[in-house]
Amino acid sequence: MTETILLVVVVVTALGFDFTNGFHDTGNAMATSIATRALKPKTAVLLSATLNLIGAFLSLAVAATIAKGIVDAGLVTLEVVLAGLVGGIVWNLLTWLFGIPSSSSHALIGGIVGAVLAAAGTEGVLWDGLISKVMLPALIAPVLAIVVGGIGTWMVARLTKDIPEKTNNTLFRWGQIGSASLVSLAHGTNDAQKSMGIILLALIAGGAVPEESGVPFWVVVSCAVAMGLGTYLGGWRVIRTLGKGLVEIDSRQGMAAETSSAAVILLSSHFGYSLSTTHVATGSILGSGVGMPGATVRWGVARRMFMAWIITVPAAGIVGASCFWIDQAIGGAAGSFTVFGILLVTAFAIWKVSRRKPVDHSNVNDDWDDASTQVAEAVAVHDPGVLAEAHVTVGGGAADSDGDAGDAGAGTAGRSEETPDEQVHRARRPGPGGPRRDPRRRGPAGAFRPRGPDPRRS
Repeated sequence: MTETILLVVVVVTALGFDFTNGFHDTGNAMATSIATRALKPKTAVLLSATLNLIGAFLSLAVAATIAKGIVDAGLVTLEVVLAGLVGGIVWNLLTWLFGIPSSSSHALIGGIVGAVLAAAGTEGVLWDGLISKVMLPALIAPVLAIVVGGIGTWMVARLTKDIPEKTNNTLFRWGQIGSASLVSLAHGTNDAQKSMGIILLALIAGGAVPEESGVPFWVVVSCAVAMGLGTYLGGWRVIRTLGKGLVEIDSRQGMAAETSSAAVILLSSHFGYSLSTTHVATGSILGSGVGMPGATVRWGVARRMFMAWIITVPAAGIVGASCFWIDQAIGGAAGSFTVFGILLVTAFAIWKVSRRKPVDHSNVNDDWDDASTQVAEAVAVHDPGVLAEAHVTVGGGAADSDGDAGDAGAGTAGRSEETPDEQVHRARRPGPGGPRRDPRRRGPAGAFRPRGPDPRRS
């Protein structure tokens, strides 16, 4: 009875991962379409959710890779699977909170590998499969996407250079709807399979199905629905970073980036590679900036993303291993339920923090500025001082239309770069409480100095 309950908990946790994968990776398909306003934000995520749902039924090659190609299924227990899933979900939620387009695939694989290492040592990991199916594609995918996206964008720019901008925008925005739909479909064929593989691994570990069993149909349906629901919620923070933080893109770049992403993802799904769609999408967007003459690429933002990617597998692995050790220290079903409780408390805490400065469909397209990248840098380089500086800069921003402080990139961050005359002009504009004071008339301690002589001394 206890084993059955634990199996149910593991399956529910796996579907929870699929749910976080859906809203974390929505930006892979729809960020550029939302940024260029080819689609309204809510329409974009609804379309993406529908196509992710359909894509989940089209291929099971990646599910087989996750279930049998990375760890020894004979050494895996339900406790190992649960700990690994917690590692993947926690890293997904943390990177979502800071708006970092990190790889859900690598978070999941890192969590599972970490838990297996803690449980069975190095012999529990199929290193050849891990390197050939995960690590090598992780290195090749972004580079390939940058090249394909760059070449595609350059060709589009050359072919359309004599066409009026208004015509280009109209035609390519329609094209973006098709290309973004293709990316969403491709995302479903790749990412939904990962949770299917984990649930199959759990069913094998729990003795519910034979070791050589395929993915049951009910697993396919439940994973598809979970990812579709997660996608519909929209990972607005990640969408904002991909759509506004890397490159200021136009509709031509958007369509080229999306088409490049779809081609690389579908190719990897065909061969059963557990590819990170985040790496592919980011690489394609960077390629669209490289290939478009006159475009500006924010390499500082890209560098911080790359740093986060490097630590994804070990960070999720540490969480997975730690959860397994907690489980074993407590022992029995109580240990597993404690780990599940830790996940619920952590998820709730991260959600509460995210509500302090929400990002949603109403502000996802606000202008980007460099101050918004400081939070991502704090996570990537583990420097709390950077986070404190970002809090001072961004936290002092003006309230947005919903009455909350603007999130990363919104509000009044970046005013320190204004000239003194610009500061005076801004400070003298009437505010809610009347005219603002001249910042040049403050004393050393910040006290306001009157313009004329002090009447008390006359």
